[in-house]
Amino acid sequence: MSGEVATLAGGCFWCLEAVYLELRGVERVKSGYAGGHVPNPTYEQVCGKQTGHAEVVQVTFDPAVIGYGELLDVFFTIHDPTTLNRQGNDVGPQYRSAIFTHSESQARVAREKLAAAQAHWEDPIVTELQPLETFWPAETYHDNYLARNPQNPYCAVVVAPKVAKARKVFFDKLKK
Repeated sequence: MSGEVATLAGGCFWCLEAVYLELRGVERVKSGYAGGHVPNPTYEQVCGKQTGHAEVVQVTFDPAVIGYGELLDVFFTIHDPTTLNRQGNDVGPQYRSAIFTHSESQARVAREKLAAAQAHWEDPIVTELQPLETFWPAETYHDNYLARNPQNPYCAVVVAPKVAKARKVFFDKLKK
């Protein structure tokens, strides 16, 4: 894999992973944790709301096929960036909206996309924008979660509708 990396937090990482895995130019998606103060946290610790981490996905992508800005367009479409520490019924700082940048170039594009996205939302966008300090990979049972757990009620009620919306809005960017 020779791609660039984006690290994004927009609620449950299962939702983001499922959407990004379907996009042409995305080489890999790994769920994990960023933005906290505890080294190598576990899912249980992050859900306990004491580590400061957000659930994130690290998206490795080929910028010749899909640009960082396009990934952010998807990001702002599949979650509500106006709810502080919340996505739907998922509540807590681990579900906050955040963009963890890997370079000044990514930070510049993210600032532009944040400003552009605000035009589509009545309430102020609360998405955090900060340089990535450390990414901690999530436990392997989170990998390809929707594909491996399609009958899970959370997947059926929360994840699948986000995937369906992304498929409709970004049909021209899908792998299949």
